[in-house]
Amino acid sequence: MITEKKRVAFISVLAAIFLTTFKLVIGLLSGSLGILSEALHSALDLVASIITYFSVRISDKPADRDHNYGHGKIENLSAFIEANLLLLTSAWIIYEASERLLSGKTHIEVSIWSYVVVISSIIIDFTRSRALMKVAKKHNSQALEADALHFSTDIWSSAVVLLGLICANFGFFYADSIAALAVAFIVIFVSYKMGKKAIDVLLDKAPFDTIEKVLTALQAFPEIKHVHSLKIRTAGADTFIKFNIHLEPHLSLHQVHEICDKIEKNLCELIPRSEVYIHAEPQELGHIQNEINDVF
Repeated sequence: MITEKKRVAFISVLAAIFLTTFKLVIGLLSGSLGILSEALHSALDLVASIITYFSVRISDKPADRDHNYGHGKIENLSAFIEANLLLLTSAWIIYEASERLLSGKTHIEVSIWSYVVVISSIIIDFTRSRALMKVAKKHNSQALEADALHFSTDIWSSAVVLLGLICANFGFFYADSIAALAVAFIVIFVSYKMGKKAIDVLLDKAPFDTIEKVLTALQAFPEIKHVHSLKIRTAGADTFIKFNIHLEPHLSLHQVHEICDKIEKNLCELIPRSEVYIHAEPQELGHIQNEINDVF
């Protein structure tokens, strides 16, 4: 059965194939560095989309003996690889644009097809970006989010190239190379953000937004007297939450179990695809607290 994540990733692969081919043909015919840089950008988007497609296929596999926490981090690794591919694109664009500007060889042939390919790219990129981001948010998928960023970056870079083509049509041919440089800097900015986010997850950086959600949720349980040793890590779409709670010492094992079940159910509803590990301890007499503190 084809899941929603796989379907949207596969359609993005097809879109990237079309855009790469279209831009490459028109770029070679016109000699436009802006369009050629967009073709290379789309080619790496194609590689990224293929990586995304296979990563979402693998990431949803259940945990096994070799991967006790599942395969979710393949999505974060995929996003990190995509960020590096984008940086390689930027390096080539900056080099080629600088060469053209320094040598003065900036003349290009602008035709109606130059405009068709850029405008078509903006429309397709906008459609794919929205579809990918919608599914990424729904399933908490960083790989799909990274792919959506690829396509959304293409929208801005294509708009810059379109401006360069308009200027070139009036004889300002150097605008095409300047547009290509603008594309490169846009790509660098997006790659940095995407790569940093992927590295944070791969290195198990504490997700502070999620920590705030958990602490706020725990405050709704008056039975909890104290919370400590809160640890949260993410792997792809999955979130693993672990903490210790102190309860009244007179509670029976059955009552403690019921409280822990209520807490777990509440957190799993609040944070989709989460696994909650709770260690319950008796609160020491004379130190009963009605506040949550010392969580780390």
